[in-house]
Amino acid sequence: MTRSDVKKPTRRGVLAGTGSLVVSFALLSQALAQEGEVQGTAPPPQPKPKLPGSLSGDPFLDAWIRIDAKGEVSVFTGKAELGQGVKTAILQIAAEELEIDPAAIRLITADTSQTPDEGYTAGSQSIQNSGTAIRHAAAQVREILIGQAAARWQIPADQLRAENGRVIRADGQAFDYGSLVSAEILHVEASSQSRLKPTDRFRVMGKPMPRVDIPAKVTGMPIYVQDLRLPDMVHARVVRPPRPGATLASLDSAEVERMPGVVAVVRNGSFLAVVAEREFQAIQAMRLLEATAHWSGGARLPKPDTFIQSLTSLPAQQGVVAERSQGGAAAAQTFQAAFTRPYQIHGSIGPSCAVAQFENGTTTVWSHTQGVYPDRAAISEMLAVQPEQVRVIHVEGSGCYGHNGADDAAADAALIAQAVPGRPVRLQWMREQEHAWEPYGPAMLTEVRASLDQSGKIVEWNYDLWSNTHSTRPGPAGSLIAAQSLPTPFQPPPAKLSITPSGNGDRNAVPLYAIPNMRVIWHFLPEMPLRVSALRALGAYANVFAIESTMDELALMANADPVEFRLRHMEDPRARAVIEATAAGFGWSRDPLPEGRGRGFAFARYKNLAAYLALALELEVERETGRSRIIRVTAAIDSGEVVNPDGIRNQTEGGIIQSASWTLYESVTFEETGITSIDWSSYPIMRFGSVPEKIDVRIMDRPGEPFLGTGEAAQGPTPAAIANAIRHATGKRLYDIPFRAEKVKAAIGV
Repeated sequence: MTRSDVKKPTRRGVLAGTGSLVVSFALLSQALAQEGEVQGTAPPPQPKPKLPGSLSGDPFLDAWIRIDAKGEVSVFTGKAELGQGVKTAILQIAAEELEIDPAAIRLITADTSQTPDEGYTAGSQSIQNSGTAIRHAAAQVREILIGQAAARWQIPADQLRAENGRVIRADGQAFDYGSLVSAEILHVEASSQSRLKPTDRFRVMGKPMPRVDIPAKVTGMPIYVQDLRLPDMVHARVVRPPRPGATLASLDSAEVERMPGVVAVVRNGSFLAVVAEREFQAIQAMRLLEATAHWSGGARLPKPDTFIQSLTSLPAQQGVVAERSQGGAAAAQTFQAAFTRPYQIHGSIGPSCAVAQFENGTTTVWSHTQGVYPDRAAISEMLAVQPEQVRVIHVEGSGCYGHNGADDAAADAALIAQAVPGRPVRLQWMREQEHAWEPYGPAMLTEVRASLDQSGKIVEWNYDLWSNTHSTRPGPAGSLIAAQSLPTPFQPPPAKLSITPSGNGDRNAVPLYAIPNMRVIWHFLPEMPLRVSALRALGAYANVFAIESTMDELALMANADPVEFRLRHMEDPRARAVIEATAAGFGWSRDPLPEGRGRGFAFARYKNLAAYLALALELEVERETGRSRIIRVTAAIDSGEVVNPDGIRNQTEGGIIQSASWTLYESVTFEETGITSIDWSSYPIMRFGSVPEKIDVRIMDRPGEPFLGTGEAAQGPTPAAIANAIRHATGKRLYDIPFRAEKVKAAIGV
């Protein structure tokens, strides 16, 4: 029986005859009828109240929670485990409201044949959306089960309690959950209101719980898609052109086809790949195929030395992100500067990989994509089949976050699998392919002009940013490299200027501070030379860097302490709380530090609607080498209701380290003929020896508040705090990320 075959009872119908809940529903129904009833006139339709979190997209409870006759509980989420700990947090949420042990839950994550369509796992929204949906669904399932037990015993439901997978009455008699369910009982639409457990009765939520995904990772178990091995599997490699846009002019594949183990050479337009029985055979064949393929055309890249400054001269559309004019005192001092970030990569440690199998008209793809449903849509469009003929199953990738090469690898594997029906095809990119072909985090340029009045308060803020879109994720097939290479190539969808509360290139472009006169403009660049998409935090990384660097310069002009200066302009009490908690935890002061050392502070609320985070750090600049070494970091974060404090702490620590790596080391390099940063030597990242000696994350306790996205909250404040610390240590401000040693030496004149 499929879900669509099930009779669709109403929630009230399910609860009929089940005790006190029936009374309240019935009375409510009668009362509404009396109030709204006018003889001969149909009552006006009432708009449905919005359901919590992702329930609004899939309102049936059994889309999220199912219980079988044996009492086994399955929980479904459309969000994927990316190493952010979402599996553990969702287990905690579901267990808490269902009154069962987390270990008793079978958790199913992103799989187009099983889980709800929750779009992408992105934007730090997993707990905010999926966690909220599952929490409410679990609470409603619990109440339905209690209602069922109440009906059987013919006693009021409020005389019963749920505990450890059973509904128990005062004399100790109990029904286990399995004996209370039936095929239809959970196939009901959720209510907008749930009887959530009070926070003072939490057993699981709000407490550290060991991550369920960690043991396999630290013991080397086969957990990543790169580890996936299926019976009768073959291995594939793609051959990429020397530069984007080049087309395959000629190919002599005869020698490759004679190589030991080679199963097939796949050529489809300018898409070129080889399949072999063993992986190394596929790599050897790929190298020979590269040598025998001849390409023509392709794009030339701009001159790297002048590229970032040229952004202001590219064709652009102007979008007003914020504008207000409230008058006030005249400007007395003005700070003006430009800040930049380069193209940066996701830097996945394991190159992108996927396994695909075409069998009986269906293509199954195992992928570390962050959006199984959007990826299914793109692949099915590319293959010219119905979406139901493609199944995408998420498997963790070794190195992820953001739109890296995962979706493209999935498309590569799916296309190759059509040529070897029945056999699973494992496709993995080479390191140089990962570095050169993944979609980059976009380069950005921002300009700030801000003024203080005589009293040292900010009276005017003008901010301009130049950036193209930060998201070209699949959905349309034109987002995929493989689809762009076919004989009739799919075209990438045109980038569009879109200003939304969550932001894109404009994310966090509006300071949260109280400033009476403000103008924020996004100069949207539809076309930039390199392929880009979502890198963690999107525009927030560069925008917070520019804003919080400027706040420090304004504090200096006002002869104010940077923390006091921020509090002077901050009205949001929760923002003030994290700023004060960070300063107290760090031991912020204006006391002198040893020569070469500096302290820096920064704050942002992610997207201006998710987690609040303030961060202070101490840093040392080695004058002779120009090397910057972060010594210690203190951060305070307000994520709303806490599910797993250890998970929030891990997320924040990881975000600080990743963002520090971007800021101190990372930059895509290129010349007019192509990308030159194609390995870890030419694209350095932070090594273990450079990780801060101490990171102290303090979590604000907010019981009863909605969940707030956490994962990317540290990405913006980190570069600003580093820049402010270097400024404090050297007296010189750096405006262009990354702050590599040679740039620091140039700034301080060594």
